[in-house]
Amino acid sequence: MNASDPRSPGHRSKRPSRKERGRQTPAPVVDAHRPDGVRLQKILAEAGLGSRRACEQLITEGRVTVDGQTVRELGTRIDPATQTVSVDTMPITAHTDKVYLAFNKPAGVVTAMSDPEGRRCLADYLRDRPERLFHVGRLDYETEGLLLITNDGELSNRLTHPSYEISKTYLAEVRGPVPKDAGARLREGIELEDGISRVDSFKLVDSTPGYALVEVVLHSGRNRIVRRLFDAVGTPVQRLVRTQFGPIPLAEQRQGKVRDLRPDEVGALMEAVRL
Repeated sequence: MNASDPRSPGHRSKRPSRKERGRQTPAPVVDAHRPDGVRLQKILAEAGLGSRRACEQLITEGRVTVDGQTVRELGTRIDPATQTVSVDTMPITAHTDKVYLAFNKPAGVVTAMSDPEGRRCLADYLRDRPERLFHVGRLDYETEGLLLITNDGELSNRLTHPSYEISKTYLAEVRGPVPKDAGARLREGIELEDGISRVDSFKLVDSTPGYALVEVVLHSGRNRIVRRLFDAVGTPVQRLVRTQFGPIPLAEQRQGKVRDLRPDEVGALMEAVRL
């Protein structure tokens, strides 16, 4: 028998001994969690693997892997666009049919998918979308700025429910000068016909004779609330733009344009309403 034959007496095997294998450094465990991602149980539920609670049980039982790593933490978030999810070693489709859009609404557009009077509406900007979409909250006919559009009913309901207190930021161009006590009055609360309403913050951005630019943040979603508040302090709004909805800013998005929210933005919205 050839001495080089691994079966020959005295031949040293290239296979590491048990002791050597014990000293080998294990492969590093890759953390599957993505802080700005979507909750793993939500992705499983949307993939048709049962209710949210049933999907949580799959996770705690150790039956779910992300990129080959077993995940047992219910708070785990992932990016479905870049990570692979498997249940009982079987890959699932992590990409869901949910749509999350940001629209920079111009003035003179109705916040509805159709209008019996024939005015411009959201459908005029979403004609190429096959999904059944709806808007999150409203902007009145003359108000401009950020409007979220989705087909995720649960997220939409939470974003508009008063208990979650999702903030909205507006820039208001008003007739100046702004009374010195306007900010204090608006923060303390103004009695309107449907109850007291207040802003969370008030900032005078710019002021010239007969004109002022004011930024306000509030979480109320009542109809025309910003315009009514400024009317109450004697500074009628001439132009109003919503610049932020919760964690999503309008930024440099052009007016009349629709864009898909990034995964981290969707994750931030989910986090804001504890999904």
